[in-house]
Amino acid sequence: MLRSTTKIAMPFTKLPWNLDWRFLVLIMAPVSLLFLMFLSSFPISTTLTNFSTFYSVSHFMNIRFPFGTTATAAIDSDSYPPPPSKEELVRSRMAVCLVGGARRFELTGPSIIEMILKQYPNSDLFLHSPFDSNTYKLSLLNSAPKIAAVRIFEPQPLPENDSYVRVLTSMNSPNGIQGLLQYFNLVEGCIKMIKSYQEKNNFTYDWVVRTRVDGYWNKPLGPANFVRGKYLVPVGSSYGGLNDRFGVGDLETSTVALSRLSLVPKLDSAGFNSLNSESAFKAQLTTQKVGFLTKLLPFCVVSDRRYDFPPSRYGVPVAAISSPGPLSGAKCRPCRPVCVGKCVESVMGSLDKDWSWTHWAHGSLELCDARDKWEDGWEKIFDSVAGKKLAGERKRVRSMDLEDCVENFLKFKKRTADWDAPSIAQICKLGLGLS
Repeated sequence: MLRSTTKIAMPFTKLPWNLDWRFLVLIMAPVSLLFLMFLSSFPISTTLTNFSTFYSVSHFMNIRFPFGTTATAAIDSDSYPPPPSKEELVRSRMAVCLVGGARRFELTGPSIIEMILKQYPNSDLFLHSPFDSNTYKLSLLNSAPKIAAVRIFEPQPLPENDSYVRVLTSMNSPNGIQGLLQYFNLVEGCIKMIKSYQEKNNFTYDWVVRTRVDGYWNKPLGPANFVRGKYLVPVGSSYGGLNDRFGVGDLETSTVALSRLSLVPKLDSAGFNSLNSESAFKAQLTTQKVGFLTKLLPFCVVSDRRYDFPPSRYGVPVAAISSPGPLSGAKCRPCRPVCVGKCVESVMGSLDKDWSWTHWAHGSLELCDARDKWEDGWEKIFDSVAGKKLAGERKRVRSMDLEDCVENFLKFKKRTADWDAPSIAQICKLGLGLS
């Protein structure tokens, strides 16, 4: 016959906290000492995943910042001064830097001109872009208020030294570490252009705005996004670090934020390793003690890439370009939304908020099924969203011939103070498919 279960459990009720504490100290002290000695044999910055040569998404979610760095954003409104007024910003010296290839610039370019450059007509435009078959579309920038410098270059492979290989990871980068280096070089080239222009003209910019050529803006960049002494980046799409698809700050903070390539050796010295673009961006700000802010911003990144739908926890949601937003740099395309309302709530609720998540409340987000190429009729979808003016610019690029292209580029070049680019004939012929 079984004994009472209460009696059976009795021998286990004398748990460690019922024992004499002096006896426990004698037992645990040597064990604790051995454990501390074991930990001290590894560098402070070592992450758990460093024990494997394979890095999962969770690696980027658990990157440890070495002692002496600050890994949090300044979000207390009392910790930074109020933003300047629109009138003050219009009077200030501002550099607006566009970086990246012009793949869908007929859609994004006119929105950048309307929502950023014409909002601050005293701003100087800087363009740093790789030369390819889409470069001819950049002639749309001829309608920008002021053009300071243009550099269109033929990309060359960059050396992948030991420091770069240690600090960066090829995981989730379409072109591996080389892709990250090319992107970092593209961004840093912009601050070099800005500083060179300052030196030639003997003045200093108050503000630097850096945005991507493939960003579509549906509302103006407002004065609230200019905060002295802090670097502002978009909410969401942080991928274990900070969203690096847009940034604005004063010259000092922008110099650090845009020095993507030259600061990699300092991250190496600080003990960082296996970082993606976003986590490297956060590390360079924190190691250089630059405070940052995150805010909702009214733009999305127009993308031709295909993504699973519905996205998994670490998947990438693709917004319909018709979404009211703000989308804060989320991937987007012109589509007929397949997921709205409760569907969006269900999908976005399943995503990791520190990875590819973006703001979706109050009907601000509608989702595309991006498993296939852009759908037939996307042009009409875009035109209905963008309005007559931006739709007209899209159509103008589509109907451009060689004579139009050359004429527009000559005007573009004539208005630019510093010009460094292949010949206009070469740009237009390549873009229009002419030999």
